[in-house]
Amino acid sequence: MEKIIQYKTTGTCCHLMQVKIDDDTITDVDFIGGCSGNLQGIKSLVKGMKIDDVITRLSGIKCGDKCTSCPDQLAQCLSSFKAKV
Repeated sequence: MEKIIQYKTTGTCCHLMQVKIDDDTITDVDFIGGCSGNLQGIKSLVKGMKIDDVITRLSGIKCGDKCTSCPDQLAQCLSSFKAKV
């Protein structure tokens, strides 16, 4: 059964993510705000990936001098989702 989660980000240009998950696989992700090209790339790369693989690959990535990034926020979103399931 597909689940849709919304996540308000902090510290990034993107301010909201909507992630669709079926079982433990990401089926779609949409970003509100942020760098369109980069976020389209992230979306294309993570579609079809397992949640744990995305968390492992994207956790801790920083954007410039910020302590987080859109990829890191996606990993935090997925970690938060896993903690609730």
